[in-house]
Amino acid sequence: MKDVIVIGAGKIGSTIARLLAGSGDYHVILADRQQEQLDRIEPHKAISTVAIDIADKVALETLMAGKFAVLSAAPFHLTTTIAEAAAAASVHYLDLTEDVESTKRVKEIATGAKTAFIPQCGLAPGFISIVAKDLVDRFDTLDTVRMRVGALPQYPSNALNYNLTWSTDGVINEYIEPCEAIVEGRLTKVPAMEELEEFALDGVTYEAFNTSGGLGTLCETLDGKVRTLNYRTIRYPGHATIMKALLNDLDLRHRRDVLKDILEKALPSTNQDVVVIFVTVTGHKDGRLVQETYANKVYSEVISGRLYSAIQITTAASICAVLDMLADGKLRDRGFVRQEEISLDSFLANRFGRYYATQPRLRAAG
Repeated sequence: MKDVIVIGAGKIGSTIARLLAGSGDYHVILADRQQEQLDRIEPHKAISTVAIDIADKVALETLMAGKFAVLSAAPFHLTTTIAEAAAAASVHYLDLTEDVESTKRVKEIATGAKTAFIPQCGLAPGFISIVAKDLVDRFDTLDTVRMRVGALPQYPSNALNYNLTWSTDGVINEYIEPCEAIVEGRLTKVPAMEELEEFALDGVTYEAFNTSGGLGTLCETLDGKVRTLNYRTIRYPGHATIMKALLNDLDLRHRRDVLKDILEKALPSTNQDVVVIFVTVTGHKDGRLVQETYANKVYSEVISGRLYSAIQITTAASICAVLDMLADGKLRDRGFVRQEEISLDSFLANRFGRYYATQPRLRAAG
């Protein structure tokens, strides 16, 4: 059994710990600064818990010493602190951050490292980049890559048509920060919440708009190779209009703590959700302009007797699959590793990656 540390005992971190522990191949040390959060974790012989202040670098490095890897499910603003400690302790590092600046810092830390640094291992960024690169590699030349992802309630019941399904800090961050894109062949930044569009999938109408971080490192990877590359978050129609009023008209973009408090007290969480993944690539094959699309929906599901939300499953399964592939020698074991370096076929064949399978499986919600 490999010893790994999961930092952050919230919904996603605890799900990661349970999946890894249930595999029989990992012993998980689940770390969080709040003891009450750790006290909620159901006992498991392959999970131990420890309360630790992430800001205490000495304590963090001591905890990591001799471990195989550390997986960060902590808020994005702690990313660089954990990555720096991983480098000092010479352990593999994986995270779920969508924050662009944090990832740039992780890339710097990874320079010359003796272990692998694999940021953005979640759904988007993460799996979405693996899918996009798989489609891209089927073309002789590229024209357009459009990536769309959304974690949505199955049964929306408020004006925002939204329930909290993952990190509130993460949602706010991606709604505010500038978004990377390639427009007419030029790497640029576009504003969040703009370029609203509508599309339909399986008879359901959705809207999508720019959000930050979903592209991961694809802009850098495909710079000079594609005319248009963009990422947008999927929501039900009407969501963007209300959120823009809160962010801009009420100026809550500059009072994130207030916005977080409002959302968490007004919007209930739900396990009855659906993750929508929609990637479309156009380009030339054998001299013809063609289009290929990957579309998938993942629902909440019962795993080992426990109901997990779709966003818990997709996010946790993704980082667990990447860890598994690293442990099996299927990924580079040192330096900065991009999500688009990961084979989609290998990912989906993995015991954790299989949760993204498109074939029907037992659905437990509703």
